[in-house]
Amino acid sequence: MRILLNILWLLLAGFWMFVGYMVAGVILCILILTIPWGIASFRNGMYALWPFGRTIIAKPGAGVGSFLGNVVWVILAGWWLALGHIATGILLCITIIGIPLGIASFKMVPVSLMPLGKEIVSVDDPRAVMA
Repeated sequence: MRILLNILWLLLAGFWMFVGYMVAGVILCILILTIPWGIASFRNGMYALWPFGRTIIAKPGAGVGSFLGNVVWVILAGWWLALGHIATGILLCITIIGIPLGIASFKMVPVSLMPLGKEIVSVDDPRAVMA
């Protein structure tokens, strides 16, 4: 079932969200200072490309530095990526078959706004059960 959902997601929304994250990552990597945010954008882009079967957990020990980094992220790229997920989710929810995909898009909004201090793991990972 995960493979079918991932294929539908890829065709209907995942590729375009992936492109958005990759564009943001390239722009952020142009300047040396923003490379950590560019890497976070690439990581989230891979998650947006194939999300089913993976989940997001909080990294232990992520503290004030992650929070401050997330503030910078929201200003630089997070707000428009979150808007992309919201718009995609609304469009997917118009059809009955797209509702699970729309819900998945809405679930990606928090990580698109605050990617630092988070880790993407398989749902089979023992740490995913604790989250």
